[in-house]
Amino acid sequence: MRALVYHGPGRKAWEEVPDPTLQADTDAIIRVDAVTICGTDLHILKGDVPAVTDGRILGHEAVGTVQSVGSAVKNIKPGDKVLVSCITACGACRYCREGSYGQCLGGGGWILGHKIDGTQAELVRVPFADTSTYLAPSGVSDENLLMLADILPTGYEVGVLNGTVRPGDVVAVVGAGPIGLSAIMGAKLFSPSHIIAIDKADARLEAAKQFGADIVINNGREDALEVVRALTGGLGADVAIEAVGVPATFELATSLIRPGGHVANIGVHGEPATLHLEELWIRNVTITTGLVDTYSTPTLLSLLRGDAIDAGKFITHHFTMDQFMDAYDVFSRAAETSALKVVLTRS
Repeated sequence: MRALVYHGPGRKAWEEVPDPTLQADTDAIIRVDAVTICGTDLHILKGDVPAVTDGRILGHEAVGTVQSVGSAVKNIKPGDKVLVSCITACGACRYCREGSYGQCLGGGGWILGHKIDGTQAELVRVPFADTSTYLAPSGVSDENLLMLADILPTGYEVGVLNGTVRPGDVVAVVGAGPIGLSAIMGAKLFSPSHIIAIDKADARLEAAKQFGADIVINNGREDALEVVRALTGGLGADVAIEAVGVPATFELATSLIRPGGHVANIGVHGEPATLHLEELWIRNVTITTGLVDTYSTPTLLSLLRGDAIDAGKFITHHFTMDQFMDAYDVFSRAAETSALKVVLTRS
């Protein structure tokens, strides 16, 4: 088969590799029908994730068709269409029993495209298939379903739920890329009084309006702190969601928050950020971080089936799998291409 293979910082190739095989009785082999590229893949290519070694197949999101299953797999069978979650769950360890699948101790967590070969391939081996895949609901396209593999659960869990967004809140989202837009979409479900999107790219701020932001701030031209304080009587936002993963945006999020507010960090950070405890400790500020657990996937599937969320709004570019290198190029130059999510399908 062919797959997108990492060969060290800045180097990748769409090349021939051996087909995956069942290695445990809880495995499934999935034919990948639709796959996407994540911002985390770009972090890997920059060298920010040293656990990813030369020769690893990248990718941790897919919709596909089951080809074969191990003898212990009960919930899916060959021929089934499934969503492959970005998080693999053994289902039995302490963290899985708490719903914290991202911290799985039994061989799961974020392993696809990280510690084992991932989904940017024609075939993928999925460990613990019963607890790491979801049967595709009827009437939902592969592309829309694909947005529930990672981006929507991440924005919803790590941003909205960790940030404890409540009705009437003022929510500031720093970064209007795909993850920030996911947080905006999720926050909208809780009826905040205002959702403020902050970014330096006008195209992404326009997209933020389409996803539910009612106020947008270009912090390359405007003082975001001044605007937020003016809107909130000088207090600051109830919830600030960091959705970029660089020191400046984290520090901005902590400066925007009111006393007693919540800062929810979603961004993947590749270098240290300053935590101004000398200012924050006295203001009763809560800061959360997190890797997505995907415990919300069943809820999001229900919302998708009921048309309460429009996952297709994320998709801006389409490619076939033999165009993987082009897709990476477009996605990595999002400021120029206005790419949100790219989807690659079988040719």
